[in-house]
Amino acid sequence: MALDPFTGNLGERNAAHLLRRATFGPTIEDIRQFSGISVSQAMDILFANQALPSAPVDPKTGTTWLNPNASPGVNSEQDLLTEYFIAWHLEQMRASGTNIRERIVFFLHSHLPARRSVIQSSEALYYQNCFFRHYAFGNFRDLFEKICIDNAMLVYIDGRLNINLWPNENFAREMLELYSIGKGPQIGEGDYTNYTEQDIKEAARVLSGYKNDITFTNTDPETGIPIGKLEVDGIRASLHDAETKTFSAAFQNTSISPAATDGGYATAEAAKGELTALINLIFNQDETARFICRKLYRFFAYYEITEDVETRIIIPLAQGFKASGYNLKSVISDLLSSRHFYDLDNVITADNNLGALIKSPIESLLGAVRFFNVTFPATSSQSFYDDGYRNGITKHILDQGLDFYEPYDVAGYDAYFQVPGYNRNWITPVNLANRYLFSQRLIENINTGETGAVINADLVAFADNLQHIANPSDATNVVKAFTDYMFAVEINTDRFNYFLNTIFLEGLAAYNWTNEWNSYKSGGSDDIVRLRLEILVAKLIQTPEYQLF
Repeated sequence: MALDPFTGNLGERNAAHLLRRATFGPTIEDIRQFSGISVSQAMDILFANQALPSAPVDPKTGTTWLNPNASPGVNSEQDLLTEYFIAWHLEQMRASGTNIRERIVFFLHSHLPARRSVIQSSEALYYQNCFFRHYAFGNFRDLFEKICIDNAMLVYIDGRLNINLWPNENFAREMLELYSIGKGPQIGEGDYTNYTEQDIKEAARVLSGYKNDITFTNTDPETGIPIGKLEVDGIRASLHDAETKTFSAAFQNTSISPAATDGGYATAEAAKGELTALINLIFNQDETARFICRKLYRFFAYYEITEDVETRIIIPLAQGFKASGYNLKSVISDLLSSRHFYDLDNVITADNNLGALIKSPIESLLGAVRFFNVTFPATSSQSFYDDGYRNGITKHILDQGLDFYEPYDVAGYDAYFQVPGYNRNWITPVNLANRYLFSQRLIENINTGETGAVINADLVAFADNLQHIANPSDATNVVKAFTDYMFAVEINTDRFNYFLNTIFLEGLAAYNWTNEWNSYKSGGSDDIVRLRLEILVAKLIQTPEYQLF
């Protein structure tokens, strides 16, 4: 069976594949550690529970502004605070090591997106991110119910404008089409197989009456995270549609109505019960589990879902997902443990997963700084925000085509949904040129500000670590270590010799490198060895092979 678990120790190639997809890029030490363990042991490490991170800090005060919202006297420029939040989020990715939680948080953000220019609240973005992190190993169905009335989502897709007298269907439409059950073939006027226009209208009525809470003092009782609020007058849900909502045959003609009313209004508890009933109705459908599993598959495995993959992978994976109560840890570990994920379920090479996706700018950039163990400024410092991120990682990500927290479409970033290109949408002439330019920035200074910290990769120190290269005086060993661990795809002998002889040795005999390395180790200058290593690494980052993972 394609979803049967991988057996035996992973080995380096499979360990590297797993870590590239489940984290934001492995180190050589990570790959070697995972190579000697089973896939079950690997899942235990990836899904290990860790303490939740502290909230981001305003460097001007040394404390967080999220208490629960930006207070007078604290830097209250929302654009700047949002940049601080984004830097904080990227830092969680960079510092996440071999834990998969941040990878799942990124998936959830790509699936349930937020647009900062519309939301205009660093607090709303942060608390939505907290929901993702809280439920990353838990129940997607429960998370989805929270997100329907999350402050950021209520603003982003107009849920706060949806009231009984003037229903707004925007969120209900996207909820069904993009975020839960998905649109099937259109089989009639307003009938998209999995739901109908009638269902959009009825769902909007269920969702009516909620407002975003600008004080962020209304908290979700299960998580303690600030959330939107139902508008009430006493016990009455004053802006909620209290009439019966009847869904189409796609939802078994189910009706949802408030369990209790008062003077023609649903009680607050009854209105909240209707929301729970709506989410249960959606998640009771088999197609909902399949739709989410397709999104997970495209994110973690491969963008193309053939009829064979649908039959052998998606349908059984979805059955397990639904049976688990929509547990994310369960379904993701099933996929990442499977023989299919490691290309061991058949002899066909056209459907291989290893090295088959194009890295996003985040994976490309953070993968490089993690691989080379680049040191960043202290997280509480102004330099962390300005040098490490605002003029560093965040700027380079934007230059390479990802405007983080500013997706063009409510469906998210093109690479995760746009047919037929999917991840190939990351590559344009400009974006690719900026990927290549970053290779030099990594070596010199990723900080593009005129002043500030120097943040770069020390390649001599990297090569001088015997955990990385057993005998760095041997030119073949050096090039093999870099190509083996930086590339997700295997290269042939001609390609390897090009990197060794043309790029690294520049046509000279191998003993020239040996002499230069031994001279450096004997106390001489490292200028020549540093130059050769920098030329090699810059060229490797500029290759097609490096763009894949």
